[in-house]
Parts: sequence; C-alpha cells; structure tokens
Amino acid sequence: MLRDVQTYIADHGTVSVSDLSLHFHTSIDALQPMRNKLSRKERIRQLPTPAKCSGSTACDHHDLVCYEWVGSDRQTLISYAL
Repeated sequence: MLRDVQTYIADHGTVSVSDLSLHFHTSIDALQPMRNKLSRKERIRQLPTPAKCSGSTACDHHDLVCYEWVGSDRQTLISYAL
C-alpha cells in the first residue's frame, strides 16, 4: 500500500490527507505511518497549513493538511525500492 500512496501523490503533485483517506478508503490515522516514511525518505513534504477561516465551523482541519511530491519524476518512481 505504501507504493500505492507514493504513486498517488506523485501522480497528483499535491494532495490533502482527506483526499488520501477517501481514495484509499482508510482512516487518516492509518495513513500517518506511510506519510511519515515517505517524508523521511524525502519523497513528500507537508506543506504549511493555512490558517482556518475565523469563526468558520465548516472547514475540516484535515482538508487543510496537504503533502507535495518532491521525489524524482514519475518515470523514476517505478524503480524506487521502498
């Protein structure tokens, strides 16, 4: 599944943790170890979280947490050993 998460982020460039959770039909917490590993390997990085709208209760904090692909190009991704 780690390779699938990596590929999904590489294909999309930037994704929120909510997007990952929806796509992989799993909890945000279950994806955390995979995001951590990809971050340690410098393939993704967490983007700065923007401030929530003041007084808004409609925003889900997880929609604001995003990761960006910083690994090599998509073609080289296939050869990465996880």
